[in-house]
Amino acid sequence: MIFITLGSQKFQFNRLLEAVDKLIEEGFIKEKVYAQIGYSTYIPKNYSYSPFLNREDFIKYMGNCDILITHGGTGAIITGLKSDKKVIAVPRLSEFGEHVDDHQLEIVSLFEKNNYLISIVNILSLGAAIEQIHSKKFRKYYSNTSNVVSSIRKYIEEIGV
Repeated sequence: MIFITLGSQKFQFNRLLEAVDKLIEEGFIKEKVYAQIGYSTYIPKNYSYSPFLNREDFIKYMGNCDILITHGGTGAIITGLKSDKKVIAVPRLSEFGEHVDDHQLEIVSLFEKNNYLISIVNILSLGAAIEQIHSKKFRKYYSNTSNVVSSIRKYIEEIGV
């Protein structure tokens, strides 16, 4: 199954949703697709969707998917990587009204450079990425959050707060 998550910020990402619909229509994508479309105005024709998911449903879809297709937000990317999912990240671009700037290009570029995911800037490359992702080997993502929290806790204890 392919799970698409577009986050909860008030930006549409119609370009990605339309591309997935087209790949399904062409018979390129044969597996089940479910999307959390956020504030997008495009309504998928060939796959199920919800504007937003509660935490329980989000975890269910994340757990059931083989491939996660997401925008370039760090939260969605890291959630997919921590769940050991094959991730395709498509940065939102300001030229399409998908965000206020192009910072997501930098985010997905860094994750791809470190071999955690496939990043797609040109939406026409999505089909090739889906085809390639099954055989691609990625680095395992290890979170550093506990080390950061531990360092902060130690510092607070040392200063006696």
